[in-house]
Amino acid sequence: MPLPGKAQVRFVGVHNDDRAALSATAESAASVVRQRVRIEPDVLGRLRFSWKVPQLIETADLATREADDAPVRVILAFEGDRSRFSPKDALLSELMRTLMGEEMPYATLMYVWCNKRPPGSVVRSPRTDRIRKLVLESGPGRLGQWIDYDRDLRADFQRAFGERPSALIGIAVMTDSDNTRSTTNALYGPLRHVSPAARDGR
Repeated sequence: MPLPGKAQVRFVGVHNDDRAALSATAESAASVVRQRVRIEPDVLGRLRFSWKVPQLIETADLATREADDAPVRVILAFEGDRSRFSPKDALLSELMRTLMGEEMPYATLMYVWCNKRPPGSVVRSPRTDRIRKLVLESGPGRLGQWIDYDRDLRADFQRAFGERPSALIGIAVMTDSDNTRSTTNALYGPLRHVSPAARDGR
C-alpha cells in the first residue's frame, strides 16, 4: 500500500538463515504491506512474528514529527467508535478518506524498535493520539539477529490505550525512512494470529 507523496519501499520475498522472510529496503521512503482481517474481540488472541534489523536509523525519534522513522513496525488496526475522536483526529480521518479512500482506524497499535526508550514504553504518535507505539526492542544490543515474539494482543492494547480492544481489522508491516531522509533495511518473518481456542487445543 503506497502512502501519498512518499517514495515506495522495496519489499522482496527472500530466504535468510533458512527462514522465509520479507525484505524491506527504504531509501527516504515509506510504504506498507497490509492484510485486511476481521478478528472479533472474543477471539482476539496472540500475535506471533519475528524480525531482524541490521542497524538502527541514527537520527530517528519516534516521538517527533520530523524524525518519526523506524526500521521495523508491526501495525495493528482496530475498529471502534469514531464519534469519540477529538476534532483534530476527526479532521485527520476525513483527510485520510479523501487521500486514500478509507477512514483512519479507531486505534492503531504499533510494535516498534526504538533507539533509546526502554522496552515496554508506549510512545504516542506526534500526529494523532489514535496511534500508539509499544517499544519491544531498544538500542543496538540485539541487532543482526532474528528475534521471535509471541504477544498478547488484548493486554498490549490495554497497556497502550487504557481500554479494551474492539475488532482487529488490519495487520501490516512498515519500514520507513522518509522523515530522516536516510536508508534502512530490515527483514520480517511470517505473522500469525493464534486465537485463545487454538492455544487451548480446542
